[in-house]
Amino acid sequence: MSSTLTDSFSPAFDVTRPATWRHPAVFNSPHSGSIYPGGLQAMTRLDPLTLRKSEDCYIDKLFQGVADLGCPLLAARFPRVFLDVNREPYEFDPAMFDGPLPTFVNTSSLRVVGGLGTIPRIVSENETIYAQHLTWADANDRIERVYRPYHHTLAGLIEEARQEFGHAILIDCHSMPSSAARLSSSRGQPRADIVLGDRYGASCDHAITRFLEALFADAGLSVVHNKPYAGGYITQAYGSPHNGKHALQIEINRALYMNERTLEKTPGYLELNHILSDVLDQFVSALGDLLSPVPVAAE
Repeated sequence: MSSTLTDSFSPAFDVTRPATWRHPAVFNSPHSGSIYPGGLQAMTRLDPLTLRKSEDCYIDKLFQGVADLGCPLLAARFPRVFLDVNREPYEFDPAMFDGPLPTFVNTSSLRVVGGLGTIPRIVSENETIYAQHLTWADANDRIERVYRPYHHTLAGLIEEARQEFGHAILIDCHSMPSSAARLSSSRGQPRADIVLGDRYGASCDHAITRFLEALFADAGLSVVHNKPYAGGYITQAYGSPHNGKHALQIEINRALYMNERTLEKTPGYLELNHILSDVLDQFVSALGDLLSPVPVAAE
């Protein structure tokens, strides 16, 4: 069998399990992958720094301490420009391909129209990623060998937590450009440091969202809900509060911890790391008291 671009990512993601799983939380970092193999770079028209503009730089590192708190972390190793697992499996822009796509492909979602489908057309600065058309065989290979195993693993972790604790809370971890953080704030208000997305209450119990908001606020960070990020495909697909499965998205303002032009860490990284460690420790420790277990047979 001939080698494909997907072979460059082995493994495609990491699962860091705690020595003892003590809390019903599962943490996920789908956009922090930072491996850009030569085969991928040869397909793009962008320089390496620009190619990384859509990457949630260092988010996997900022959340890696959750294993010490007794919770697992799933983190992508592949970059978002290669594959975005926070999308439906087949959200593709037909203009990116060298031939017609199967009829089951979603070619008209708002995310596809905006250039941010399952295989993105652009990076966050609206620059086109690929210098050539993609083949359906390549795209489908990414889905079958990376996307599906990733979601199979994520779903398995969530169900494992629910079986063990009676409910599960998925924390989907992301970063946002400071320009988006300004959009999330009302006129005259400071920029948002944190945006919590629970799909307006559809993916997560309000008690969980409010509690985490209070913890961040007590730590001196400004927090807003659902604007401009209410949650993506992952929170929509896995958040089912009435079945004991909650999904909450966290967006962290990149200006808190990194230089957005050079992508280097700033002194704020260590401060944010300490804040997150303290906030997340308090958060996961309280989850058992926030929610009553839902019988597994409820589904």
